[in-house]
Amino acid sequence: MIELKTPAEIEAMRPAGRFVASVLTALRDAADVGVNLLELDALAHKMIRDVGAESCYIDYHPSFGAMPFGKVLCTSVNDAVLHGLPHDYKLRDGDLLSVDFAASVDGWVSDSALSVVVGQQDPEDLRIIKTTEEALAAAIEVARSGNKLGDISATIGDVAHAAGYSVNTQFGGHGVGRTMHGDPHVANDGRGGRGMKLQPGLVIAIEPWFMRDTDEIYTDPDGWTLRSADGSRGAHSEHTIAITDGDPIVFTDRAAV
Repeated sequence: MIELKTPAEIEAMRPAGRFVASVLTALRDAADVGVNLLELDALAHKMIRDVGAESCYIDYHPSFGAMPFGKVLCTSVNDAVLHGLPHDYKLRDGDLLSVDFAASVDGWVSDSALSVVVGQQDPEDLRIIKTTEEALAAAIEVARSGNKLGDISATIGDVAHAAGYSVNTQFGGHGVGRTMHGDPHVANDGRGGRGMKLQPGLVIAIEPWFMRDTDEIYTDPDGWTLRSADGSRGAHSEHTIAITDGDPIVFTDRAAV
């Protein structure tokens, strides 16, 4: 069921967006060679406690997860491309790290993700990160009242394909509100002009994620982490936005923190 938010509810969602953006900014700055993934998770956990927010991940147990997630971050390194379960691993020179974080503030959720390279940077890693960011920016630009949901999907796919990447559509964006995941599903590829009409009050997370040489994934033995089928690296960018009568609102804009 898709619920459109009132203008007052849209305003009430802003604090969650600012908080999620501030946590991702802190994590981006903290990520470095030698930093343990569990340290990053602990930093996010402390920030959650400090403001009285609630984690959307720690008790999360959907059908595709082997057990409750148990951590407050997804930390996906190199060929781990989504849902990376934080574990005892120290980041190494040249690692590509994707961090996905969602939290609830005053009952409203925001969800966002970013990717960075720590230490020496491989140009191909930077290229795929930039492509996810460009796809996200282009998708937000077409996320306007009167357009179709398929316009968002098609825009993401067009950017990916133009850069030479194929697209996995098993996991994508989603509705956001009182809970982290809701309708509609926002695929990362599709045909423009199709799907539901975008209306003011619709709040969605848009999250392009691509892998360098494949569109196939498998689940790691930890029961959560999704890895590329051929070992190639992936990147992930995400924002929670609201459709309005004018420009979309980007709740998780880190530039505004």
